[in-house]
Amino acid sequence: MEAGKNFFSAKNVTGTAVLLALVIVLQAVGGTISIGVAQLNFTLIPIVLGAVLFGPLVGAFLGLACGVVVLIQVIMGGIPFYALIWTNDPVVTTLTCILKTTAAGFVAGWIFKLLQKKNDYLALFVASGIVPVINTALFILGCLCMTDSVYTMAGEQNVLVFILVGIVTFNFFIEFGLNLIVAPALQRTIGVINRIYGRKKA
Repeated sequence: MEAGKNFFSAKNVTGTAVLLALVIVLQAVGGTISIGVAQLNFTLIPIVLGAVLFGPLVGAFLGLACGVVVLIQVIMGGIPFYALIWTNDPVVTTLTCILKTTAAGFVAGWIFKLLQKKNDYLALFVASGIVPVINTALFILGCLCMTDSVYTMAGEQNVLVFILVGIVTFNFFIEFGLNLIVAPALQRTIGVINRIYGRKKA
């Protein structure tokens, strides 16, 4: 994104608002598919797009919005696992929900900006891939801080094995693969938006 006063230009604000609406709608309505305790989060895609188009701060902002919606869904208790960790560990649950996508969006924007100078496609693929990596890593860290709650769900299983196999692995590979698959489409989308906005490379 262009620095200084152009940060809050009408075009940047409008683009961010559109992506924010997309993040909220996807996460709240149709961006998450539940399979057991697993949650497949397709909302990571517009977070990547925002981070790439508008920079790390917008990526973090979109990630924060996603985290807030996730937290609301957790508090509402639609999924037994999340209802349990919210009841037993509300502070850690809140921090986990908020920080994982916020950090993912920020790092994606920062990495894209860093690598774009060398190769646009490389920058986009790495930025797309890093979002589910950070999202999953911070989720695992959060779960490890709530071992008593997770142990209740794990039953006879080892807690770490339950987290990695029962909750994380399926989610991660689907989200990681999805982000990489849509990266070329994002490249085309970015090209169209840049032409419409008359952007130049950062």
